[in-house]
Amino acid sequence: MTKADLRRYLQSGRDTLLWKLDGLSEYDVRRPMVPTGTNLLGLVKHVASVESGYFGATFGRPFEEPVPWIDEGAEPNADMWATPEETREQITDLYRRVWAHSDATIEALPLDAVGHVPWWSPEHREVTLHRILIHMIAETDRHAGHADIVRELIDGAAGLRRPDDNLPPADSAWWKSHYDRLEQAAKEAGSTQGR
Repeated sequence: MTKADLRRYLQSGRDTLLWKLDGLSEYDVRRPMVPTGTNLLGLVKHVASVESGYFGATFGRPFEEPVPWIDEGAEPNADMWATPEETREQITDLYRRVWAHSDATIEALPLDAVGHVPWWSPEHREVTLHRILIHMIAETDRHAGHADIVRELIDGAAGLRRPDDNLPPADSAWWKSHYDRLEQAAKEAGSTQGR
């Protein structure tokens, strides 16, 4: 797989993560939807933060803007939610600036370029650009999956991206029937576990 292929996969995850915010109110993009507080704008803030480090400090090309919510001594999970003072535009624009910085690093270095991840344990710290690209694709896609579920909980929108959501073409009645069928299968399986 070429560097261009890897970068295309990374960009696909980035784009998916951002479109999960489309059309939602300020409340809904910040709304905690599970007991751990996972929310859409917080996911974008988190991924922007970690990407800035992986393609920045790791390769001696630090991202020049402050990212105080991930500094040592920052409040736990401060990168996973947006304060009322932080706007959606500030966070999404930060993410896009991080992309530009990351893409410049990816373009400038060969896949076998060696870097050091300062926050990893010493025995795992040395990495290549190839490894970090794979790591960030996985990280971004993992959180895009979280965003997909959170968005579906908010308003039912689901899928990979618009207009190709990669879901079967079906109306709400079909989805309700499908849901009911899965619920029934789960109940049946659950009732046989104790036998």
